[in-house]
Amino acid sequence: MAEENQTEQTEQAEQTTQTTQIVEAGKISRWLTENGFDHEVMEPDRAGVEVVKVDREFLLPFCTALYAYGFNYLRCQCGYDTGTGGDLVSIYDLTKVSDKADRPEEIRVKVFVPREDPRVPSVYWIWKSADWQERESYDMFGIVYEGHPDLKRLLMPEDWVGYPLRKDYISPDFYELQDAY
Repeated sequence: MAEENQTEQTEQAEQTTQTTQIVEAGKISRWLTENGFDHEVMEPDRAGVEVVKVDREFLLPFCTALYAYGFNYLRCQCGYDTGTGGDLVSIYDLTKVSDKADRPEEIRVKVFVPREDPRVPSVYWIWKSADWQERESYDMFGIVYEGHPDLKRLLMPEDWVGYPLRKDYISPDFYELQDAY
């Protein structure tokens, strides 16, 4: 009897684990799927914003479709490092800004790239607000935004070696002081 209860509890725990691993696609994700845009649905953030993962090869057509759908505002573009030896991630927070919208639609697009080849196409030509944001991600993480009109360091000196926000970054022993005018 006790073994049956334990077996039953184990099966219920496994079913619960399986059901919690399934992430339901949101409205925007379903629209993208219906229109043939391949992506992976990720867990929504704590505010309920849809999060999708896209391969870098499909980022530009994917973002162009989102722009055509009405996502006319790139609120934030940033990056992060998943950990030493892991991928780098370029994130795009998009908002559908319109008149009379009390709660505008939002979506977050993530592109995972290997640290050995951190190239992502620039979305500058879709949203001009990506200009300095992509430059900052390049400067801090070393993610190269191909097609960006002026991809150069923004926060660090041009001759700086390395990318300070990578988790495997080794801080130099000394800093060269430069003349300030």
